[in-house]
Amino acid sequence: MSNELSVMTPETTGRYLVLLPEGEVNAGIQAVTNSTGIQSFARAADFADHAISAEQLEGENGAVFESLGVAVVSLDPNQAQSIQMAVASESPVLAVEPERVVYALENLPTDLNLDYLKGYRDAINQLIDRLAPASSQSIAALTNGTDTWGLQMTKVINSPFSGVGIKVAVLDTGLDLTHPDFAGRKITSQSFIPGEEVQDRNGHGTHCIGTACGSKIAAPPRYGVAYNAEIFAGKVLSNRGSGSDGGILAGIEWSISNGCQIISMSLGAPTQPGTPFSRVYEQVGQRALKQGSLIVAAAGNESDRRRRRVNPVAHPANCPSFMAVAAIDAQTQMAFFSNGSINPAGGQIDIAAPGVDIYSTWPMPTRYQSISGTSMATPHVAGIAALYAEATGLVGLDLWGLLMREAQRLILPSVDVGVGLAQAPRG
Repeated sequence: MSNELSVMTPETTGRYLVLLPEGEVNAGIQAVTNSTGIQSFARAADFADHAISAEQLEGENGAVFESLGVAVVSLDPNQAQSIQMAVASESPVLAVEPERVVYALENLPTDLNLDYLKGYRDAINQLIDRLAPASSQSIAALTNGTDTWGLQMTKVINSPFSGVGIKVAVLDTGLDLTHPDFAGRKITSQSFIPGEEVQDRNGHGTHCIGTACGSKIAAPPRYGVAYNAEIFAGKVLSNRGSGSDGGILAGIEWSISNGCQIISMSLGAPTQPGTPFSRVYEQVGQRALKQGSLIVAAAGNESDRRRRRVNPVAHPANCPSFMAVAAIDAQTQMAFFSNGSINPAGGQIDIAAPGVDIYSTWPMPTRYQSISGTSMATPHVAGIAALYAEATGLVGLDLWGLLMREAQRLILPSVDVGVGLAQAPRG
């Protein structure tokens, strides 16, 4: 494959992420104060379930996430230089990085026409060419009438487990709380987007939650993996599908504080070749695993394999302590858009899952929709992780290892699919 890349330059917000020492948050905050003069911070621990309000998160003062050991602060150039000097010294401030803008990894319905698609930004123009072959594959052709092809290929339909007793957090654009397929389910929700409720007006989050935890009996075909899992819907992306690192970290903090064994994130920002992974996010992933939370993240859709172009794994899935998920199609071939392990500075694919023409829930009145992306592969893996957590009681790094060991090997390069296709636990 060619290394010729077409990657957007990552956007930043003007704020900064500050990594604090594990177990010594107060000392880290004091060091930030000494370096910058910032005296007060909104602290997640002061909110129920560490669910810091969206308004406090976006406020003038910094925000601190105690479980993660990370602060998000606004710094002028002099303050930024001062805190960088603190990092270089023996200060408790371990790392400082610009806060990025992140997006729902763009995925579109397979039946949209070309005129509609041409209005989308350059990063997803490759989806236009996909419409001709995709339109010939109906939902009926990809299912057995009662189960989606994704659930069949991952052996979910043969598993006796349902995710009962397991908490799954999906950090995305929220959830359509009025959707009849989620009636009667135990759902905890929280918005980290100022001025927006959890109610999903985008569709991406509702689709991802449907795949990870959707109903088994709502309507054929079955589309949901862990249909008895407890759902935590964190709105970290706006109804327009965008957000920031601070909102993502707030969602992770909230998920860990609620005891979620699995955190699913179908979001990200593009990375450039040779760019190292985020040191802050890598520590977040490690600290989450220690606290029993496995973070599953989408590898990104910036590639176009039809033109022999593969782009590097997106942020934050490129962090080694995040399980990066690639997408395959119903013929067990690589999805043309799925990113790969090409960045020597870090960022490898760990596992693969179904991600092309995936049928799941959509905000009412549409109710169901089929879209494609590594965003759709990720909740397959998150749901399967919930099944293993129920079956074995394993969490964190142990759960990660089990998922990797049980994957089905594929006749595809490991740089594209990692250990292979995720498989549900057998009885």
